[in-house]
Amino acid sequence: MIDFKTFAHLAAIDLGQAAAKPTSIAGAQREASRTLWSSADGRVEVGVWECTPGRFTAARDDNSEICHIVSGRVSLHETDGRSRDVGPGELLVLPLGWKGEWTIHETTRKLYILHFAG
Repeated sequence: MIDFKTFAHLAAIDLGQAAAKPTSIAGAQREASRTLWSSADGRVEVGVWECTPGRFTAARDDNSEICHIVSGRVSLHETDGRSRDVGPGELLVLPLGWKGEWTIHETTRKLYILHFAG
């Protein structure tokens, strides 16, 4: 039988102490995260992340990311000026090479899946 993992109650998982978000450009944001699972080859990581309101830059230079918003509300801003609002229960995909900004309107928690290029 293949071993599998399950994770429930994503909203209640303890993420530990929040720290200043290094790429924050507005709002003195704080973030915390917890890795739930990593593949043996290090190419896939699943975890939970939370961030306080504000705005930050992001770039998917070495990985793609799938995000499921557990709670909160965000706007994603593409470098070409397009924006998209995303909220609880919604899923978004940031492909390898994506660059832009996130505006966190209220403290937001997401489940993330990173797939590292390689």
